Amino acid sequence: MRRAVLPRSSARSGRTQTLVAAIAMLAVVAAIVPTLSWAHAVVFPKTSAPGAYEKYVLRVPNEKAIATTRVELRVPAGVRVTSFAEVPGWQLEIVTDSAKAITAAIWTGTLPPQRFVEFPFVAVNPKTDTHIEWPAYQTYADNERVEWTGPEGSKSPASVTVVAVAAPAAAAPSAAGGGAATWLPWVAIVLSLVSLGLAMRKPETRTPA
Repeated sequence: MRRAVLPRSSARSGRTQTLVAAIAMLAVVAAIVPTLSWAHAVVFPKTSAPGAYEKYVLRVPNEKAIATTRVELRVPAGVRVTSFAEVPGWQLEIVTDSAKAITAAIWTGTLPPQRFVEFPFVAVNPKTDTHIEWPAYQTYADNERVEWTGPEGSKSPASVTVVAVAAPAAAAPSAAGGGAATWLPWVAIVLSLVSLGLAMRKPETRTPA
């Protein structure tokens, strides 16, 4: 009895298709990863409870080769900011309305390239479940102003805090600065490399029984 042996052309074709698929997946992941790792101005925590007196932190990275000199945070409707922490090297200006409610905070200072700064503050959440959007504005030494006010998934999204009695399970990793969006691309890279390695293996030589 002889074992069936696939023609070399068929085996080579299968290897080529696998190789092409693996390379294509790597190209897609390479395009996605820089976008997902793009730093943003973010307010933490990403989840909180209705009516809570929450300590929030606005984290701002410097994404350019020149210094950041001004950061502004607008206070969303329904949120009552009560106090701010001192941040060394930064001057704070508090903006209020006619009722003396805080509507914005403006920090001026110098944030060098490849650095980030955090601005802590305490605020009282709305009493009902909602999504708080935090509009932030970052000004650089060349007067370029980046508006962190866009929708989720955009180049400059506004940070969002989910206010709910029971925060969604999917939101919990985001509060720690991670989540599925962070590690899924790297899983795809590993799988692509495994596929590429299998495609590059030499076909097993079979001899007649």
